[in-house]
Amino acid sequence: MASLDVTFDIPAKIAEGLIKETLVRNGGVIQDNAGRVVMWLKEASNATGVTPQSGLQMLSGVEPTGVLKLALAAGNTIVTQQRLGAISAQVSQLQNMVTFATAGSMLTLGVSVLGFAVIYKKVKALEGRLQKVQESLEKIDEKIDLSFYANFRAALDLAQNAFSMAEQSNRRSSALQAINRFLEAEHVYTELTDKELERQSQISDEYLLTLCFAYLAETRCYLELGEYDTALRRFQEGKLQIRDRVEKYIDILLTSNPLMYLHPELKGITNLSRLTKIYQWKNPSLTENTVFEQFRDELPALGLCFDDWVKALPASVMEKSEIKKGFFGVSDEGRKAVFERLPQVIEEMESIVETNERYASYEWEVKLLKKAKIPFRQWEMLKPKEVAPEGASLICIEPPKPLAL
Repeated sequence: MASLDVTFDIPAKIAEGLIKETLVRNGGVIQDNAGRVVMWLKEASNATGVTPQSGLQMLSGVEPTGVLKLALAAGNTIVTQQRLGAISAQVSQLQNMVTFATAGSMLTLGVSVLGFAVIYKKVKALEGRLQKVQESLEKIDEKIDLSFYANFRAALDLAQNAFSMAEQSNRRSSALQAINRFLEAEHVYTELTDKELERQSQISDEYLLTLCFAYLAETRCYLELGEYDTALRRFQEGKLQIRDRVEKYIDILLTSNPLMYLHPELKGITNLSRLTKIYQWKNPSLTENTVFEQFRDELPALGLCFDDWVKALPASVMEKSEIKKGFFGVSDEGRKAVFERLPQVIEEMESIVETNERYASYEWEVKLLKKAKIPFRQWEMLKPKEVAPEGASLICIEPPKPLAL
């Protein structure tokens, strides 16, 4: 395997490529227009002063020139620029290209950062979110079955313990037991996700995220065992399952009239650009122009069909009980509540798209490990030599040349 350049900075050539759109970020990878990987991104937790493992040394004598220091915190991108000129305009462009506007995505940028303890914490958080939703659902006589979460968390404990064992046979045996439990969790949460998507309920995304973690926990077990072929196969099977359900969830949130997200009452809050990016995720050939043309015929009726549209709103957007009615239809208070909710739904769509893209990008890590025969633990511990700059939260891993995987 050729050496990799591992830094805390995005090199200027890559930042410039993002600005000029000759490069694109897909989840935790940056790719060129041919789909080749030019850089992996992952969180820099505890990265200070750790040297890359043998076989993955830094490129000798190579010092990135004109680097952009990129710190990502709470979805905001802070950029220090040395060379690209027209600082204010280009920094703004770079923020649009690289910023993680959806800080709410629960998936990490790299699969190697998503250890069993991290998954456990996130699954526990999802369980907590469902418990809060349970309180409001009880008012309309609906219940959520949380019993499966205890089994999932037990499986994560089993997996974490398995890979801390010194005896190889014990390690493998326990890992296979954990895998069986993760397979069970996949079946359970696939069924629960499909059920909630069919009902268009407000807890569809929680189950969908849990399904993501079940597949990722299984994949990670195979990576830890060095079973890369099986890890890749199972990951790809999971990717298809996740993508299909994310598309269904997005279609539900777009509602019967997506134009409502551009209603005059939301001027300055939502815009065509954000809505177009959601449509482009479904169909990359679309532009703002083509998306607008889809809406053009519906513009005259935008204000007239509000009450009918509200009647058809899925619970995943807003529960009917939360929309107060007046004598002639939706009250002013109910109308206000709906328009306060819509920007949040846009963010939810952006978040689930980002989650899907991060999930899909893990495939490039698995393919690299398989192709280059890199031990997973070695890849997991890959860190820059230098001490992390203050506020750095990103590690950039750059191959000597773009990789077609």
